[in-house]
Amino acid sequence: MPHTASRYLAEGPRVGIRHFTYDDGPEFTARARESKDLHHPWLFPPDSADAYTAYAGRLIEDPTKAGFLVCEKGAEQGDGALAGFININNIVEGGFLCGALGYGAFAHAAGRGLMKEGLELVVGYAFGPMRLHRLEINVQPGNAASIALARSCGFRLEGYSPQMLFIDGAWRDHERWALTAEMRTSG
Repeated sequence: MPHTASRYLAEGPRVGIRHFTYDDGPEFTARARESKDLHHPWLFPPDSADAYTAYAGRLIEDPTKAGFLVCEKGAEQGDGALAGFININNIVEGGFLCGALGYGAFAHAAGRGLMKEGLELVVGYAFGPMRLHRLEINVQPGNAASIALARSCGFRLEGYSPQMLFIDGAWRDHERWALTAEMRTSG
C-alpha cells in the first residue's frame, strides 16, 4: 500500500499541527466568536473575515512569525476541526534563535488536553525543523489556564514584567516563562 503524506507538520494521538491558510478563515472566525467568553480578557483573535485575512497574512508572509493551527484528529468534532492556535512571534535568528509563543484554545476544545498535545508538537517543531533554541511565553498573572499549560509543557518561570503589553485598553503585567532545547531534552 503506498504511503500518503500527512497534511500535518507534526501529529500526536489526538491532534495534528499545520500552518494557517487563508481558507481557514470561516472556521477560525466562527470558533473565535464562539469562544469570546473564554478568551476575554486575555486575548482577542480575529472574528471577522477582514480581520482574519490580515492576521493570517502576517503569519503566512512575515518570516519573523510562524502560525500553527491545532487540529483534532478523528470524528468527534470532525476530522481536522480547529481546536486552537499557537503562534511563534518575534522570531530572532543568529545568536539568539528565539521566539515568543502565544496561544488560545477554542471553547469546544478547552480543558480536554488538546492544547497541551498541540503545544508539545509546536515546541518539538520549533526546536527541530525550525532550529530555534529558546521559546518564551508571556502570560498575565491571572490567566491560570495559560500558566498551567506553560508549566505542564516544561516551561519555567523566569520573571515578572510590569506593564509589559497593551491588552484590552490597558498596560498589563506579565509573567515570563521560557524553555530551551536543552531543558526539553534533559527533562
